[in-house]
Amino acid sequence: MNLTRRQANLAGFAACVAALCVALFAQYGLGLTPCHLCIFQRVCVAGLGVAFLLATLHNPGDLGARVCAGLIGLCAATTAVVAGRHVWIQLQPPGSVPGCGADLSFMLDVLPVIQVIIKVFKAGGECQKIDWSFLGISIPGYVLIFAIVMLGWAVWANTRLRRA
Repeated sequence: MNLTRRQANLAGFAACVAALCVALFAQYGLGLTPCHLCIFQRVCVAGLGVAFLLATLHNPGDLGARVCAGLIGLCAATTAVVAGRHVWIQLQPPGSVPGCGADLSFMLDVLPVIQVIIKVFKAGGECQKIDWSFLGISIPGYVLIFAIVMLGWAVWANTRLRRA
């Protein structure tokens, strides 16, 4: 396989776009309503895609590629933390997690962003509900797996492959 760094980063970007398309299909095609943490995961995956796209367009040398690997890795790790928190909430006994409260857009209108993020991470009653699963893994579980794979892909692509 003669894959170049640019092609691998483009593939990472395409995987992020595909993941976001699946999320939109789940919402609009299957009628699943995303909770607050689901929205945060989408934002993180979009950020991860942007990082892959920037690495593709920039196509840096070896030192720059290591920096790109770190930045993409940071985006992937953030995605994994958010998805991991969501999975943890889903694994708690029913009723043991307090509700998220108001709608996300309302909270963003009346509270500072940092308070909204803290509130969403502390709560999660609506986030505990599992609307869909495949092979016993919920959507946040698949996002967690995706983020870990993308982290490995970014490090491998930007430290081991040659520049185009």
